[in-house]
Amino acid sequence: MTEAQGQVVLVAAACAVAVGALGLFVAWLLRHRSIRWQLGLVAVVAVSSVLAGVVGSAQLMFISDHDWGVVSLVALVAGVVSVVVALLLGAAIVHWSRSLREEARLVGTSGAFVAERRGPSEFQALSDELARTNQRLEESRSREGLLEESRRELVSWVSHDLRTPLAGMRAMTEALEDGLAPDPARYHRQIRAEVDRMVRMVDDLFELSRIHAGVFRLSPEPVMLVDVVSDAIAAADPVARARRVRLGGSVDDGLEVVVDPAGLSRVVSNLIMNAIRHTPADGAVEIRGRTVSEGVEISVTDACGGLSTDDMTRVFDLAWQGSAARTPEPDETAPPRGAGLGLAIVKGIVEAHRGRVGVENVPDAEHPGCRFLVHLPVESA
Repeated sequence: MTEAQGQVVLVAAACAVAVGALGLFVAWLLRHRSIRWQLGLVAVVAVSSVLAGVVGSAQLMFISDHDWGVVSLVALVAGVVSVVVALLLGAAIVHWSRSLREEARLVGTSGAFVAERRGPSEFQALSDELARTNQRLEESRSREGLLEESRRELVSWVSHDLRTPLAGMRAMTEALEDGLAPDPARYHRQIRAEVDRMVRMVDDLFELSRIHAGVFRLSPEPVMLVDVVSDAIAAADPVARARRVRLGGSVDDGLEVVVDPAGLSRVVSNLIMNAIRHTPADGAVEIRGRTVSEGVEISVTDACGGLSTDDMTRVFDLAWQGSAARTPEPDETAPPRGAGLGLAIVKGIVEAHRGRVGVENVPDAEHPGCRFLVHLPVESA
C-alpha cells in the first residue's frame, strides 16, 4: 500500500467514524420512535459515511469540480434509494409487529386463535410460540373448569351425604329420648356407625385438601411391600367375608420400595375396599405386587363387571361413585359408603410419590371386572 492510499484509508475511516458517531447519537434520540425511523437512519448513516469518505478523499486527490459533482450526484441518488427502501422495509416490519401484537392480545381470550405465519422467520417462530401458548392456556382453562365443576359437585354431594346421616341420627335420638325406640341397642349401634362414617368422611376431606393444597408431606423409608399388602388384606378380610367376597393376593419375594408407609397403606386399603364394595357375592378380589421395568407395580383386580369409557375417564374424579344415586346400599354387609373421595386420595398420594395410577377393564368371560394399577419407582420419594 502506497503512502497516498494509506492517507485515503485514514481519511475515509475518520469520516466514517465521525458520521457513525453522529448516527449513534441520533439513534439514541430516536430510540423510542418507530422502527421505520431506525432503519431509515441506518440507510442515511451508510450513505453519509460513503459520501463523507469520498469528499475527504477527493480533497486529497484534487479531482475536478465536474468529477466531484458526478460523484456527489451518484451518492445522493444512492442515498435516496437506500432511504426509501429502508422506510418501506420498516413499514413492513411495523405491519408485521402490529399483527403479532394483535395476536398476543388475543392469546388467552375465548374463541378460536389463529396464528398467521408472516414476516421474517423470527416473527413466524414467535407467532407459532403464541399459538402454542394459547393452546396451553386453553387446556389450563379446561382443566380449571373441570376442577371447579368437581368442587361444586363435591360440596353438593358431601352436603347431601352429611345431611342424610344427621337426619337419621336426629330421628333415632328423638325416638330414644321419647322412649319409642323398639330396640335401643340397635339404635345406638346405628348412631355409632353413622358417626364413624362421618368421621371417615371428614378425615378424607382433610387428607384431600392437604393433597390439593400441596402441603401433603411424605416421610419415605424402605418398606417391604408384602407387609403393607398383608396388613391391608387382614384389615379388609372381615368385610370381605361378610360380603362373601374371596380376598387374596401375592407379592414377589423380597420386594422393597422407598415410600411413605402410611400413604402406601392408605392407597392399598382404599383400592381393596373399593374393589370389595363393587364386587358381587361369590366374587373375588386379588391383590398383586411385582417388579416391572420402571419400578414396582401394585394391581387390585375386582369383579365389578367393567367400566364404560366415560366412567374410566372420571373414576379418579372428586366425589365420583360410578352412579348417580346417592342413597346408601341396602346391604348391611356392604362396606361403609363414603363421599367418593377414596380413589381421588389414591391418585393424589401416588402422584406425590412420583408414580402413576390407572384402571383397565378385565374381560373375563365369567366374572368381568376392573384392574387398578399403581406404578411406583423404586426410589419413590
